[in-house]
Amino acid sequence: MRKKLLRLRNISVYISLLIVTAIVSCSNSSQRSVELKRFPIDSLDGIITRSGAELDEEDSSDGKGSLRIKTRSASTIRLFEVNDLGVENAILTYQAKLRSENLIGMAYLEMRCHFPDGREFFSSSPRAFLTGTTKWTAMQTLFTLRKGERPDVVKLNLVIEGIGTVWIDDIHLMKGPLV
Repeated sequence: MRKKLLRLRNISVYISLLIVTAIVSCSNSSQRSVELKRFPIDSLDGIITRSGAELDEEDSSDGKGSLRIKTRSASTIRLFEVNDLGVENAILTYQAKLRSENLIGMAYLEMRCHFPDGREFFSSSPRAFLTGTTKWTAMQTLFTLRKGERPDVVKLNLVIEGIGTVWIDDIHLMKGPLV
C-alpha cells in the first residue's frame, strides 16, 4: 500500500512539473516570438507546387479554406518561398496545421534556408508526423540561425512519404530569440 501511495505521489509531482513547465514555456515563447509571415491558405495564391493540390473550401482549420494534396507516391510539396527576411541570430519556426486521411506513410513539415553563398540547409521534423487518418493537428519545425547566418530565401515545404490525402492550413513563419 505504501509503495502505491509513493508511486501516486511521484506521478502527481511529475504531472505538476510538466504542467508548470508547459505554462511557463508557452507564456515565454508567446511574448518573445514575432510573426514574420502568415499564409492563411484561403486561395492558391503564391503556392509553388500545384500538381495534385487543390483548394478545399469545405475542410479547413480556420473555416476559410485549406490546401488538399492527394499523392500516389512520395512527394515534396513546395508551398511558399520568403525572400530577404533580414533575420540572423534567431530561431525560425515554421508552424502549420495538418490533417490526413488514409495516409499510408507519413507527412511532416520541412523548412529550407538558402544562403547568398549558394549553400542550402534544411530542417524537418520526421519524428513529429501524421499518418493514417487524423484531425487537424498543429505541427512545427525549427531552424537555428547564428550571428552572421542570414538566409536570402526561406522555403516552406510539406513532405509526404507515402500515399493518401493530406491537408495543410494556417501557415506561420515565426522568429524567436536563441535560448
